[in-house]
Amino acid sequence: MRHPAAPMMSLGTIRSCAIAAAAIGLIGVPVAAQPVPVPGPPLPAPFIAPNTDACPQRSVPPPAIDQSEVPAPGDPVPTPLPVPSEPVGGDDLGRCGVVTAAGTPPLPADISATSWVLSDLDTGEVLAAKDPHGRYRPASTIKILLALVALENLDLDTTIVATKADADVEGSAVGLGPGGTYTNRQLLQGLVMASGNDAAHALAAQLGGDAETVRKMNEMARRLGALDTRAATPSGLDGPGMSSSAYDLSLIYREAMRNETFAELIHTQTVDFPGFPRDPADPEDKDHPGFVLANDNKLLYNYDGALGGKTGYTDDARQTFVGGAERGGRRLAVTLMKADVLPIRPWEQAARLLDHGFALPSGTSVGELVEPGSSAGAAPVTVASPPAADGATADTTAGSVAIASGGSRTVVAASGAALAAVFVGAAALAHRRRRR
Repeated sequence: MRHPAAPMMSLGTIRSCAIAAAAIGLIGVPVAAQPVPVPGPPLPAPFIAPNTDACPQRSVPPPAIDQSEVPAPGDPVPTPLPVPSEPVGGDDLGRCGVVTAAGTPPLPADISATSWVLSDLDTGEVLAAKDPHGRYRPASTIKILLALVALENLDLDTTIVATKADADVEGSAVGLGPGGTYTNRQLLQGLVMASGNDAAHALAAQLGGDAETVRKMNEMARRLGALDTRAATPSGLDGPGMSSSAYDLSLIYREAMRNETFAELIHTQTVDFPGFPRDPADPEDKDHPGFVLANDNKLLYNYDGALGGKTGYTDDARQTFVGGAERGGRRLAVTLMKADVLPIRPWEQAARLLDHGFALPSGTSVGELVEPGSSAGAAPVTVASPPAADGATADTTAGSVAIASGGSRTVVAASGAALAAVFVGAAALAHRRRRR
């Protein structure tokens, strides 16, 4: 029952009051109490591959960022390798920017490698390139050259007993243990499949030690016509005078793929690998069982027709990669130097370039991979400073790309200088001196 003193309200009045109350609830809050949007960090600038038009690495690799190339006390500082008076492989390969054949489609995007070569393994034709003879550090891709020396000088069925020195070598390892027994074939599996520096050390010990092995590697490089290459260590660890080029690594890989044993090793995805006995000096140690060794080259698993290849990394070299594939009876190879994992991984960059190469008509060429011995007598000379491109330096973020016809076009690429700097800093901390 309604209280006598309470005024009577109509349904319309009640509805109006409810709407007013809701409105007060929505707009009655002071403006200052509303959350103020906080602007996020600026988006990273697009990634642009380093401009090499001005030939910054004509004679020597980029400056080292650590002390790995400082000679031991009393040792001389290696002088730069002389530059041939005529570019090995043809005049167009003397260019330092991007070199493509006239009338060919644009190159794929997202290639961060500072230097690269796309070539035909069978004909030796170079289909396209960027700074092909620029000198950079090869990192573990130089293990292909060590494998060639080992295949030429060692019996694959010979067994060795690994030492503590093998196991303690710096960098990546397949997992040799002191007292473990391994055939040279297994050492080569560990060398090319897992980039084992321990395997490299064990092979070098049979070849006369590190210094003698390096001498043999450099002698073979000369025989192959790889005149930009000087190994400083058997494994690819950076050392005084270390140098190679995308062109030279293409030569070395082509020669290696002519060896059936190497081609089989590099194409193997998994293989059983021996273990090693417990350390008798350690009462808590136990026997180390064998394991399944997997190939660390992701192109092998993810690219149709992949033949196999070799990965590499050091702080100074950055990412390096060599790989190949076969489609329709045509075998192509890609070599990347001073690449990074931005905007895509090196093996993915290689896949993009391989796709580009397989789409080109047979006979496309900007030069050739020379046959072993054909350039051994080339007269080397020191090259004068090249003409400077407009504002071009080793790290410029924009510029023109030289093409075989002599023209130029604007480079359009993607990823960020700010993001790249963050990545490089993180990589240096997390992977200091790591080798793959």
